[in-house]
Amino acid sequence: MADKKSPKELIIDVLKEKACLKQSVFRQTTDVFNEFKVEAQKLAEELKDEMCKVDNNVVLDFTEKGDFEFHIKFGGDILVFYMHTNVFEFPKSHQIWTNSYLKDNPLRSYCGMINVYNFLSDSFKYNRINDTGYLVARCFINNEKHYLVEGKRQLGFLYNDFANETINNDKIRSILESTILYSMDFDLLTPPYEAMKEVSVMDIIEVTNAIKIKTGKRLGFKFQVDSNNIE
Repeated sequence: MADKKSPKELIIDVLKEKACLKQSVFRQTTDVFNEFKVEAQKLAEELKDEMCKVDNNVVLDFTEKGDFEFHIKFGGDILVFYMHTNVFEFPKSHQIWTNSYLKDNPLRSYCGMINVYNFLSDSFKYNRINDTGYLVARCFINNEKHYLVEGKRQLGFLYNDFANETINNDKIRSILESTILYSMDFDLLTPPYEAMKEVSVMDIIEVTNAIKIKTGKRLGFKFQVDSNNIE
């Protein structure tokens, strides 16, 4: 009969399994996020070159905001790509657990996450800090570079073969293009009159200083855990 392990030995075992795995997932996600940066910059430059032939007033730009964030600006929109520095596990209720890829090795469910948010470009230009952005998609990457994208419309069904698909530059380019196209499908809507009918002197002063009236694009986006009534 094998000797029973001490609490310290059990802690070491868990650290060997999960802590080391999470560090590896983080490094893989960081590598993928850096590839996203490279492809995003290439795509922005290509789009800019094409649009200059049509209208050089249409802004197309890539901006790196640090190790874990970059922006793509196109026309009146900005996509903010943000890599979360933590590692996540899919909940047992998630449909991803129905495939044998995770059943064979549950540790494959640990993933890094890249979030994509859509904002109005003027929100940043005029420092409108109360403006809202909307989650367009989130991309999960595990230790073996298998990936899954959660999102609405094409983003929800083009990139969901987690068991068989590994991410590469071509697929990153496709994800970037899909997020831009999805965001461009939705235009700015006028805020409800009742929500705007009263304003204080301070609000007006702040508006003139920073154009602070709260604005946001209605994307009607929710993940599958939310109601699917809004498209």
